[in-house]
Amino acid sequence: MEPVVMVLMVLLVILTVTAAMDDNQTQVLEGCQSSCGDIQIPYPFGVGKSSKTGKNCYLSERFNLVCTNSTLHRDRDSIPIIAINITKGQVDMMILISKSCYDKDSGPTITAGTESWLRTTYYTISSTDNKFISVGCDTYGYLNSFFDGATYSTGCLTRCYRESTIIVDGKCAGIGCCQVDIPAGMRNNTVQAFSFENFNRSLGFNNCSYSFVAKNGNYTFSKDHLENLPYERMAVVFDWSVGNETCEESLKSGSNVCKGNSNCEESEAGNGYLCKCKEGYQGNPYHPIGCIDIDECKTGNHKCISESNCINTNGSYTCFCPKGQTGNGTKEQGGCQQQNLLPKVLIGASGGTIAVVVATSLFILTHQKRKHIKLKQQYFKQNGGLMLLQQLSTREESSQITQIFTSEELKKATNNYDENLILGRGGYGTVFKGFLDDNRIVAIKKSKIVDQSQTEQFINEVIVLSQINHRNIVKLLGCCLEEEVPLLVYEFVNNGTLFDFIRNQIQNNVNNLLTWNTCLRIAAEAASALSYLHSAASIPIIHRDVKSANILLDDNYTAKVSDFGASRLVPLDQEALATMVQGTIGYLDPEYMQTSQLTEKSDVYSFGVVLVELLTSEKPLSFDRTEEKRSLALYFLSCLKEDRLFEVVRVELLSEENKQEIEQVAFLAAKCLRLNGDERPSMKEVAMKLEGLQLMQKQPWINGNKNLEETCYLLPGSSSKTCEFGDSSCHKNAGYDSIRDQVLISFDDGR
Repeated sequence: MEPVVMVLMVLLVILTVTAAMDDNQTQVLEGCQSSCGDIQIPYPFGVGKSSKTGKNCYLSERFNLVCTNSTLHRDRDSIPIIAINITKGQVDMMILISKSCYDKDSGPTITAGTESWLRTTYYTISSTDNKFISVGCDTYGYLNSFFDGATYSTGCLTRCYRESTIIVDGKCAGIGCCQVDIPAGMRNNTVQAFSFENFNRSLGFNNCSYSFVAKNGNYTFSKDHLENLPYERMAVVFDWSVGNETCEESLKSGSNVCKGNSNCEESEAGNGYLCKCKEGYQGNPYHPIGCIDIDECKTGNHKCISESNCINTNGSYTCFCPKGQTGNGTKEQGGCQQQNLLPKVLIGASGGTIAVVVATSLFILTHQKRKHIKLKQQYFKQNGGLMLLQQLSTREESSQITQIFTSEELKKATNNYDENLILGRGGYGTVFKGFLDDNRIVAIKKSKIVDQSQTEQFINEVIVLSQINHRNIVKLLGCCLEEEVPLLVYEFVNNGTLFDFIRNQIQNNVNNLLTWNTCLRIAAEAASALSYLHSAASIPIIHRDVKSANILLDDNYTAKVSDFGASRLVPLDQEALATMVQGTIGYLDPEYMQTSQLTEKSDVYSFGVVLVELLTSEKPLSFDRTEEKRSLALYFLSCLKEDRLFEVVRVELLSEENKQEIEQVAFLAAKCLRLNGDERPSMKEVAMKLEGLQLMQKQPWINGNKNLEETCYLLPGSSSKTCEFGDSSCHKNAGYDSIRDQVLISFDDGR
């Protein structure tokens, strides 16, 4: 038994060290120094530059530190830092004690530290975690602070003429030692210690004055300190914050650095703000990884009767009772009770039976392991793995951009497909957030079903999609073919979907991000991506499920078209494909639903619905609305026809400067929503139109007539003869009403 115990202990130590290393990595940026001596250095603080990226290891200069001979200090001075707390927004430093002495032979002497302190506005003395203290019998001391163009001071005095009058050791009550609370907001500080009468009444037992700030509990007064204080420095707690803006200002300007699952909180130290993990999450809210969920079930921080009765959820947990028992599984409400008497447990199994069971179990485990390996090989072959390897070997460039992942790599990346890492669920599968060994963060799509007859088509799609390199299209990095259903690995885009972005802005009544310029830019970027898929890719690709939920936004709110679960490659000699109707209700092309003939114009219709979403901030289909307004596309077209466009456009978008732009985007959306696909513009035309509107925003001196000319060209039956640049008839005949009527005439005919 002893060797077994030793092995278990070694494994426990390895797991503990590994967990500590993983936790340490989440505190610093990649390739950065994690500690100096015994002091941890969590981001946003950092030392120097990353050995891997070459970028700064710190957020800004106020967090730039230096490690000298295992001593951590700021790059501007040599004051030692002994602790950093990112949860409270505090840093502990060892500050010199101010000391003023008197020698009866040589007179007054002021030693180093009399006016020592932190001369910076970046750090504020914590008013709740420190005390100002003066020690001596002929002593008075000041703590001075300079900010907002004025000097502020606080301090205390202590006098005693006989040593016997001093209160007992351990108490700093005003005789021999005095202390006061520190006002809030003290920064850019100095400390001064003085003598009233050069210690002429206390030279026998005290000839020095000491003044300092000390962290609560770090200093205990002793009579011996009157003769000689045995410390040169004292630990002091300082408050720090990020930037000089409030949370609201930083969110509005886009400079806020709080990462995933964290909240922004105003700093109590004055200017700036702090980031805090949300309840139920832990980690570093400033680190790119953000805060991670706390598994309360494993940590024991729950009210369930046991870990087995606890289910972890994002930011929380739930208690339950197993089948056959009643109750809610919590300690407070009685836990779980047996519903029926359990049958008597049979006792008396012989040692021989146990041996047989153990041997059988080992055999089954070995057999299952071999079976699992064979099954992975079978799936790899069944899913076209050999075909993919063959094609990669003949395409030199494909091997550089198409990566084949193993099932073990992706299980490790997703913590065995942990539900806490689910980014979203859709009709075609589930998307997980994954962390690869090379520190890349990816999105892993696990599909629900696969058509074995389409294996060759699937492999061709993987190669073609992975070759797509467009800034507004989510990059396909590779695939895994060792599972029953192939898995696709995409780049990770971490700011959610356009659908959620619109909903969150409206529900939270925050419109500073959802401006008309932002809406127009997102529309132009998404149109550019779809135009690329239709015409610029090596083989034309029809997306088939264009919707706001499939348009992702990165940190800069740049649009990236995603989710090609329903996409199809279009052979160069075919204009339409007969397919089973797939897509999302509210976005589906009516012509495609009737004929099952898939064309690029089906994507155009769906994109038209997205344009209407951006204009109105409404859902494309909602049974909470009246029957007339249930279908957003139909209601929008109806309003446009009846000259009620600005009744349906979100009022926060409107201004006198952009009304004409909004009208033109509305006309473009109506063109996209025509029932006859042949009358819809191509995605290339749509993208050019939106890019033209963006160009007019950046270069307002461009003649508006040219823009109107482009609008006329998009109308049915228009030509250069009927609407020319500078032609006064264009202004007269192609005004708002005329353009509206021409855009909507096809809509009326279709019905």
